[in-house]
Amino acid sequence: MNRTTLSLIAGVAALAAVTGFATLDAPDTSGADTATAAARLPVERTGLVCPAPSTSDLAETAYTSFTPVTEGAAAKGSARLTAATEESADAAGTTDGKTDSKTDGKADGKSGGKSKEKGGKTAAKPVLAPKAPGTPATGSTSGGTTPAYLGTAEGSYASGWTVQETTEVAAGTGRGLLGVNCTAPDTEFWFPGASTAADRTDYVHLTNPDDSAAVVDIELYGPDGSLQTTVGEGITVPPHASDPILLSTLTAEKQDAVTVHVNVRSGRVGAAVQALDDKLGGDWLAPAADPAGTLVIPGIPKDAASVRLVAFAPGDADADLKVRLAASSGLITPAGHETLHVKGGMSASVDLGDVTRGEAGSLVLTPTDGAVPVVAAVRVVRGKGEDQESAFIPATAAVGTRASVADNRAKAATLSLTAPTGTAQVKVTSSAGSEGGATASQTYTVKAGTTQDVVPPAPQGLKGTYAITVEHVSGAPVYAARTLLSTDKDTPGFTIQTLPYDRGTVSVPKADENLDVLQR
Repeated sequence: MNRTTLSLIAGVAALAAVTGFATLDAPDTSGADTATAAARLPVERTGLVCPAPSTSDLAETAYTSFTPVTEGAAAKGSARLTAATEESADAAGTTDGKTDSKTDGKADGKSGGKSKEKGGKTAAKPVLAPKAPGTPATGSTSGGTTPAYLGTAEGSYASGWTVQETTEVAAGTGRGLLGVNCTAPDTEFWFPGASTAADRTDYVHLTNPDDSAAVVDIELYGPDGSLQTTVGEGITVPPHASDPILLSTLTAEKQDAVTVHVNVRSGRVGAAVQALDDKLGGDWLAPAADPAGTLVIPGIPKDAASVRLVAFAPGDADADLKVRLAASSGLITPAGHETLHVKGGMSASVDLGDVTRGEAGSLVLTPTDGAVPVVAAVRVVRGKGEDQESAFIPATAAVGTRASVADNRAKAATLSLTAPTGTAQVKVTSSAGSEGGATASQTYTVKAGTTQDVVPPAPQGLKGTYAITVEHVSGAPVYAARTLLSTDKDTPGFTIQTLPYDRGTVSVPKADENLDVLQR
């Protein structure tokens, strides 16, 4: 192998390790097993964006950062979560994981603080400062002026980094508990289950973490196809800024089953939909998994009063889906809702009622004939009368090697695990608490075609909140979701977050392997 090829391999390997976005799989043209030529290494840099949590003066928002301990990760690192502004990236505050005043910007748990960098530049103070991988860090804000936040983690903090934004709103439209995992910036997002109806106030939040402006198109699809929009094309999101866009201002049509497609022409954004209902409270609708022929929506609470499924087929072809519920006893078909027909380019919805009937459940959508890619999500309603609250669960990717969710509270968190295609084993680890305690782990076996609700193992001596990490041990793919209940008796509510694969490692070729194929 010549020097040029060696340099190319070294360069690609370095890029993959640093960005976490690049992989290199050499084609097997020689007949040898080239899979052994690639190693899985922890990513060394990752980014997240958190949308502005609420415009209510009664809002109380908690931010929880967590990075699981990863074998082979760098010895040192940093993480920061700072307010989105239109300043350059050089003005962003940093933290080295310590909380003494001699380091960068000491977190005070409140937003809006500023500190001075060397040279007189003003830097945004982080809303939280992580202590160390394996231990959650928390921060909080209050009121309706909290901005969106931009996050970056490097070195030991990057692999599997997750941040949870949890907001409690005591009264008004969108009351209750609202939760969302801060998302990685990307160029395309799907949100089935949004609405432009009179009783809903839905915003799509677009947050640009980069130094240049992003240009975004927003497309809306209802039961009859594309909704006519007025200003949904060519939306400019300035650098390091966030823009909440009210869906009802994009179209005059009032539709209760809308799929939102966010397509980024230039740059990257983070995106999430905040759905606020006059009677059913509010929550975040996170991006759905990419269009696929088979979808899994895990973690429907056993006491769900009603479940509404919304699906959308992005192409011209119609999709016919078999609807099944993976319950604690196995796969069952809901009576009267055996299949769902989704016309190409149109949103389809069905009310499944109290489909779980007191059992833990997950929806499994499979093609009845040929597979046609679709996206899907459900809205779940719990409670009765004036105490009803709602939350959303999008179709999600499997746990994969590992996935984590932060901001779990004692006696308020339930983990739902489902293995639609075969029996599987997973290891569930509860981290140390944000204010003290020790980790605890337990292994669970999930039978084929079932959903199992478990109370995560309690951290020993827990103080504060803790994170849950799910690791796949053996068997079929596993899908997971976490339900979090409000701990404030005056603010009843719940929120549900899925646990897709954290993509904490990347495939990097070994420098000493024979990759002469790259020269061909």
